[in-house]
Amino acid sequence: MFAPLNPPIRDWRDRRVWLVGASSGIGAALARALLAQGARVALSARREPALRELAGAALGEGRALVLATDVTRAASVRQTHDRILEAWGGIDLILWVAGTYAPMRAEAFDAEQALVMLETNLHGIVHGLAAALPALRRQGRGGIALVSSVAGYRGLPRSLICGPTKAAVNNLAEALYLDLHPHGLGVWLVNPGFVETPLTAGNDFAMPALISSEEAARRILEGFGRGDFEIHFPRRFTTALKLARLLPYRWYFALVRRATGSDRAAAPPQRDTRS
Repeated sequence: MFAPLNPPIRDWRDRRVWLVGASSGIGAALARALLAQGARVALSARREPALRELAGAALGEGRALVLATDVTRAASVRQTHDRILEAWGGIDLILWVAGTYAPMRAEAFDAEQALVMLETNLHGIVHGLAAALPALRRQGRGGIALVSSVAGYRGLPRSLICGPTKAAVNNLAEALYLDLHPHGLGVWLVNPGFVETPLTAGNDFAMPALISSEEAARRILEGFGRGDFEIHFPRRFTTALKLARLLPYRWYFALVRRATGSDRAAAPPQRDTRS
């Protein structure tokens, strides 16, 4: 009853990890941490120079692959997946970090930016699953970790489109776990709070319990080590949001308005800075 929901991962030596969205923020911090612990890491993102800088000496040692990838294009994702299989013969963990965010409220709705978030945050994962699930099922081991956000717990101000995409990812991870766990495959859901990244750098509001990307990476790897299904942090912030999910709407809306000052005008849409 109280056994870990996933096989704990504590030893990363020679573990084959496909890290999608590795060029900045949490993805880059995870890449550095995994390479330092001896993992073999296939680094995917749109910006190849940033990936090569991250790979460093591990590229020459054969412990890193650099694969420029656009997650919004199914052909690009499939090609990357196939190149990893060709090079390494399999993938032990797909760690999907790629995502984008722009603060948005109804009075400043931007359909173009909304579609970018849908394509990147949700459709990109669909492309990844289409490419990877058949091979993972045949392999009979390994798994998939999806990095989402506490913005998916309940509706929040300035999160008009990003929040719904994250809610979909949370639901998707739960459904994947139910389908894949009986086949010996792990599924992990990562829900960070506020993390210092290029995307959050443009926020013009106070971000409670803000942590660094390096701290986020450390907590994610600790969650893998415990065998968690959901890895959420920092707990003092995420636990409060989890409790808020239990409130009736009347209480929840009043609490969020008071805590966030959500009657203020919306921030203008930000430039796309996807990984």
